[in-house]
Amino acid sequence: MLACLLSSCEPAKSVKQTSSTSSSSLEYQAATKMDKQEFWRLIDFAHQQANGDEQLFENLLGKSLGQYPPEEIIEFECLLEQQILAANDFKVMAAQKIIEGSVTDDSYLYFRCWLISQGKNVFEEAIRNPDSLSNIDTEGTVAEFEPLLYVATQAYRNKTGKKEEDESFPRGVASKRGLNYDSAIETKGQDWTEEQLPTLLPKLWAKYN
Repeated sequence: MLACLLSSCEPAKSVKQTSSTSSSSLEYQAATKMDKQEFWRLIDFAHQQANGDEQLFENLLGKSLGQYPPEEIIEFECLLEQQILAANDFKVMAAQKIIEGSVTDDSYLYFRCWLISQGKNVFEEAIRNPDSLSNIDTEGTVAEFEPLLYVATQAYRNKTGKKEEDESFPRGVASKRGLNYDSAIETKGQDWTEEQLPTLLPKLWAKYN
């Protein structure tokens, strides 16, 4: 797949706190360019401040992303789609099957969005070893996060004033670069049967069964 053009890493920026002491009062300090480091800094900031509140996560991420010019919002979308495609692995799919009990095309996409929303460390470890998700508490939650797919589109719409999505929008540009989570991209690894799940991901299986 074609990769987004990434800028060189910017030094990490500090997070400024307003006079209020609540976690939601923290203001994100945007870097100059959107690269992979900045992408994960945005995600980690929203994850840490939201503390499991998905609506707050979405709002924080959208507000933070709105600090960037349109071209950097597009880069965020490209990086998001790169991570979604990077997580397209049969073992990741097996983890969703164990955690949620079923897998569909849509829910598998939303599960990978949820993985991203858990932050850089959780996501990257889950890609290396999906059994590590046994360490994540999913009780009382659905391990899916569809709204992540639309944050860049809304931020771009707010920034440009454009109402109708066209090829100039983040998803349109990403698609032109060969990044499209809806396309028939081959899933990595080996397919599995349900009978194989207990030995494929033993820690996850023990936790949910």
